[in-house]
Amino acid sequence: MIREAAAEDWPAIWLFFHEIVAAGESFGYDTEMSEEEARAMWLDSPPSRTTVVTDASGAILGSANMHPNRGGPGAHVASATYVVDTAHQGRGAGRALVEDSLAWARGAGFKAMQFNAVVETNERAVALYESLGFAIVGTVPEAFRHPRHGYVGLHVMHCGL
Repeated sequence: MIREAAAEDWPAIWLFFHEIVAAGESFGYDTEMSEEEARAMWLDSPPSRTTVVTDASGAILGSANMHPNRGGPGAHVASATYVVDTAHQGRGAGRALVEDSLAWARGAGFKAMQFNAVVETNERAVALYESLGFAIVGTVPEAFRHPRHGYVGLHVMHCGL
C-alpha cells in the first residue's frame, strides 16, 4: 500500500534512509548528513510529494520523494528518489514506489521523468527502471566515488510520459 508520507512517519523512514545514505553506495548525498538535513530534504512541500509504501500491518518498507527535475523551462520534467529498507528489498516495494511516482507525474501533467544520477553499479535499480520504460541516455564517467568499486559512472535515465 502506498500513501502520502506524514511527519510522524519520519522516524521510521530515517532508520533505513540513514543506513542507506551512510553506506555511500547509492546516493550522492553526504554520508554524514544530519537527521535534520535529511528530513528537510525528504519531507519537501508541494509541488513535491513524498510517499511511503507499507505492508499489511502498516510497517513502512520504503519511501519516495518526487518533484520537478528543474525549475522554469525545465519544470515539465519530473524526477524522483527512492529508498527501500534493506530488510525488505527485492520484494516489490521499490517497483510499487516507482510505478506510483510515474502515475503521479503523468497525472500532474509532466511530460517525462528523469533521474540525474543513477549509480551504474546499482544494477538492480537500473534493471528496475529499464523494465518500467526508462532508458540510459548518457553516463558521466567516474562521477561517483563508490566505497568498494572506486570511481564509477552515473547514468542519466529518462522515461517519456
